[in-house]
Amino acid sequence: MEVAVMPVTAFQQNCSLLICTETRKAAIVDPGGEAEKLIATVEEANATLEQVLLTHGHIDHIGGAADVAAHFGVPIVGPHRADEQLIQGVATQAAMFGTPGVKVPSIDRWLEGGDQVSVGDLMFDVLFTPGHAPGHVIFVNHAHKFIVMGDVLFQGSIGRTDLPGSDHGTLMKSIFQTVLPLGDDYQFLPGHGPGSTLGAEREGNPFIVQGFEG
Repeated sequence: MEVAVMPVTAFQQNCSLLICTETRKAAIVDPGGEAEKLIATVEEANATLEQVLLTHGHIDHIGGAADVAAHFGVPIVGPHRADEQLIQGVATQAAMFGTPGVKVPSIDRWLEGGDQVSVGDLMFDVLFTPGHAPGHVIFVNHAHKFIVMGDVLFQGSIGRTDLPGSDHGTLMKSIFQTVLPLGDDYQFLPGHGPGSTLGAEREGNPFIVQGFEG
């Protein structure tokens, strides 16, 4: 498995290109903007894009999805349908953050916890992790112990819960009951900032440490 991380837009959102090294088939996760840059990265990697995957419906994760999917003629998959209202209201999000002109992506397949998505020979389990957004999902590859985390958990922090549809208690439940049980040796790529491991966050993330102590 190859993972190319492409921070995009002023939000510096970690869009990722997941490539199966055996087949060169690929998926792009959370193309938040700068579609031309992302398209060029796919082509330079000599990869065949099969789908666009979305962890959740916030503008910094979906802003370039429609353009990337249209260019390659591929489906947009995810997130959970609970984010449909967020996605349909992308113009409102754009006005809120001062980023007009974002296209509403048309979702070809909504995901549920327990679903799977394949990228060439790679298999990713879909886990439902609401809290930061009501329809947030993460993508877990157990063979490589790797998680595309979206905005659930960061190095030293957690996802915001002051946005419409977010809820702190729900997010913490997702972290403690769904994410951390995967195992300390799982590496993850968050939606913003550097990657980490679940073990490092269990030991040093103040939100998690306080949760354990509480």
